[in-house]
Amino acid sequence: MKFIVKILLYAIAVLATGYLLPGVSVASFTVALILALVLSLLNVTLKPILVILTIPVTLFTLGLFLLVINAVIILVADYFVTGFSVAGFLWALLFSIVLSIINAILNGIFNSN
Repeated sequence: MKFIVKILLYAIAVLATGYLLPGVSVASFTVALILALVLSLLNVTLKPILVILTIPVTLFTLGLFLLVINAVIILVADYFVTGFSVAGFLWALLFSIVLSIINAILNGIFNSN
């Protein structure tokens, strides 16, 4: 049940972020829900591999390279999900930052036990 609530909150955060950023387009709530599932799947599978492969660069940049990894994951999701588009790398970077902030706010509001 918790997983479903987290995916729904993530989809709402995706819709809100898509509304706020002009370089990002999310067609509907259904697309946002699919994107939330795809991003969750990519964060579980692809992100750990990328983090391990880029440990030296991540250490050298004091962790800021993780933002680049998040943007790359957004661009991969853009490739797989129709109805979602990102204008470029910088928009993907902004999308990941704003999405993280909105998602943290929504989780703080709705998951306070």
